[in-house]
Amino acid sequence: MFKKKTLASLGFSTLLVSGLLVGCGGSDTSSTKEDTTEKDSENQEQVEITLSGWGSSPTEQKLFEETLASFEEKNPHIKVKLDVIADQYMDVMKTRLIGGQAADVFFLDAFEAPALMETGVLEPLDGYITEEFDINDFEQPLLDAFKRDGAIFGLPKDTSTLALFYNKTMFEEAGIENPPATFEELQELAKQLTKGTDVYGYGIVADLARNVFIAESKGGKVATDNQATFGSSEVVEALQPLLDMRLDDKSAAQPSEVGANWGGEMFGQGKVAMILEGNWTLPFLAETFPNLDFGTAEVPTIDGQNGTMAFTVAYVMNAQSEKKEAAWELISYLTGKEGMEQWTSGGSALPTRVSVAESLGLYDDEIRQPFISGASYATVWADDTNLPIINNNFNNQFTSAFLGQRPLAEALEEAERVANREIE
Repeated sequence: MFKKKTLASLGFSTLLVSGLLVGCGGSDTSSTKEDTTEKDSENQEQVEITLSGWGSSPTEQKLFEETLASFEEKNPHIKVKLDVIADQYMDVMKTRLIGGQAADVFFLDAFEAPALMETGVLEPLDGYITEEFDINDFEQPLLDAFKRDGAIFGLPKDTSTLALFYNKTMFEEAGIENPPATFEELQELAKQLTKGTDVYGYGIVADLARNVFIAESKGGKVATDNQATFGSSEVVEALQPLLDMRLDDKSAAQPSEVGANWGGEMFGQGKVAMILEGNWTLPFLAETFPNLDFGTAEVPTIDGQNGTMAFTVAYVMNAQSEKKEAAWELISYLTGKEGMEQWTSGGSALPTRVSVAESLGLYDDEIRQPFISGASYATVWADDTNLPIINNNFNNQFTSAFLGQRPLAEALEEAERVANREIE
């Protein structure tokens, strides 16, 4: 159960409420739905819609623009104006929503979705979705990230998940044939693969975003009813092995301890033999460490259960848009089978539709299969409207415990207390 958030508590002013009323009053939703008929493209009224998002690599940006061009070719009556917001994306979007100037369609990260869905600024998409669209083709955890009270407010455009990267050369030198299947095996192999402070068996990114599925593996919850609950004994028990690997076994380290900026870099440099990282690491390794011999595997199970994290972004429709039918045409194309396959064919972003993953051969791809398979059981990094506060307080205190500065139970209890005081 989620508590209703006020607009003010999310940084929105009351202007947004009046803007919504005006926008909805002038909306063409009902009339266009009733009046839309099969017409030749040349007879349809020309319309321009705006799509806001953030930038990406030149390769990805080029592919995205090509996908938009394909949409316009198939829908010549619709022109898409791409608005790339380079910095402070959500701050800019919130300001525009308040002023009634936001795009018809825009990107929304799952991390930000719970709070925004509470405000009423997003158009529910259920009334637009047809049987032909095949909503059941989406990986359920990814779709659920953009649902509230049974309504769908966004359709996931792509995803990234975590998988286990392992250094094949190091494994071979240690006489290890296969990657670990369980977390207990990972702990044992990490000790075997550690070589003093030159090479650690396992690299750990000690933040909540990477470790929610581990934190909740013993039955605890990071957050419950918009309150932090990560100080529970179940969460402490689940996370303690990560600290034991660093503090007791001396078989694990975080990036900063080996002079790296992030997990992919420490793995590429050969400072760790194994690490959990996302599929965004693949192009980085190919470009920066082309001679590295590595493999990937699904995240080792914990107590017999599969788990990983998923990070996803949706296309959402502005409830104030006066061009909702055209906006839906764009969303449905980009998240439909044809548009999604074109966009994700570059290999950096993973499709959120099972059929597209199959069409692209990802389940048969030795390197990418672990990432795409994990999407079906992943914990999505979006769960709570107060997640930013919960995340900040967790990370501050978990890092201190990870570095051995205080007991984990004590650190998380304090972090939970501070987080809930801020929330209240």
